[in-house]
Amino acid sequence: MNNLSKLDFTGQPIFIGLDVHKQSWSVSIHSQQCEHKTFTQPPKVDVLMHYLQRNFPGASYSSVYEAGYSGFWIHDQLREKGIPCLVVNPADVPTKDKERAKKRDRIDCRKLARSLRSGELEGIYVPCRSKLEDRSLMRTRQSMVQKQTRCKNQIKAMLLFYGIHLSEEQVKSHWSRRFLEWIESLRMERSSGDLALQVHLEELRHLRQILATLNRGVRELAQTEEYREWVRLLKTIPGISTLTAMILLTELIEVCRRFSSLDKLSSFVGLIPDTQSSGETEHTGEITKRRHGRLRALLVEAAWVAARKDPALLRAFEGYCQRMRKTMAIVKIARKLLNRIRFVLKNHKPYVPAVV
Repeated sequence: MNNLSKLDFTGQPIFIGLDVHKQSWSVSIHSQQCEHKTFTQPPKVDVLMHYLQRNFPGASYSSVYEAGYSGFWIHDQLREKGIPCLVVNPADVPTKDKERAKKRDRIDCRKLARSLRSGELEGIYVPCRSKLEDRSLMRTRQSMVQKQTRCKNQIKAMLLFYGIHLSEEQVKSHWSRRFLEWIESLRMERSSGDLALQVHLEELRHLRQILATLNRGVRELAQTEEYREWVRLLKTIPGISTLTAMILLTELIEVCRRFSSLDKLSSFVGLIPDTQSSGETEHTGEITKRRHGRLRALLVEAAWVAARKDPALLRAFEGYCQRMRKTMAIVKIARKLLNRIRFVLKNHKPYVPAVV
């Protein structure tokens, strides 16, 4: 009797949608025919695994959750337990209007499980842990640069607030040692004003020390066996420095495996126009809003340098400027620069300047 009543789901697919949060997970479990159960559990893979093994022994599991604050550790742990897992872009999950109007955790995990069962989801690329940590170094540096810029702006805003204007010479030598010594020599009318200014200056000095440490770390990472040759090849492209090369390598990761064509790579970065079509009418708009913000800004900035140094890009840029604004023309140059980057990484060959 016990053998007859024993559960056996061998070969049957079970689909698991997860809406993950810091304190709890909302879980929806679907079979091929129906929804089994939607519930809340502690944020632990072992708890989910125990439930599945107890209620669906021998089944073929597959799971999905949306990319977000939690990163990819859930994906890694599920795969270690033998459960395939997709991490999806939240914007790519099919959503009904009713689900959008009444957003709930239980609704979200049901939506994920339902879409997984119907095969409508496409997972994003999940890098390995070592690549993610290298990427964290580059992103931390960028975050510190932004904080330093904010701190400098706060100091200049405070000076202007009290009518302390900068001379042309001081503007040209912005944030040099001499300029900082001049700011430190300033005295407000009260000690409270002196303290406020000194706190801003102390923060700036601290951020500069942090950035110096991060810059050393980036240079050391660029000299490791994993990156040294790739950095050397990328630096043959005008506009690409060691820092830019490291950002590209840590953000793109396995370019040829991830992107089979330049169009797909350009779409990922966000260097394509928005298009709308209906019937025989097709409209091409401005540059797409869907993008990788860090990479697109980086490539556009590098394109301004490359357009000055590479005759082929300069010729193309001047041609574009005859029929569009420079800000639009530089986006096209950034796409050409991206094509050169893809060529170097795909063929393991240095770039030869001045080749159209």
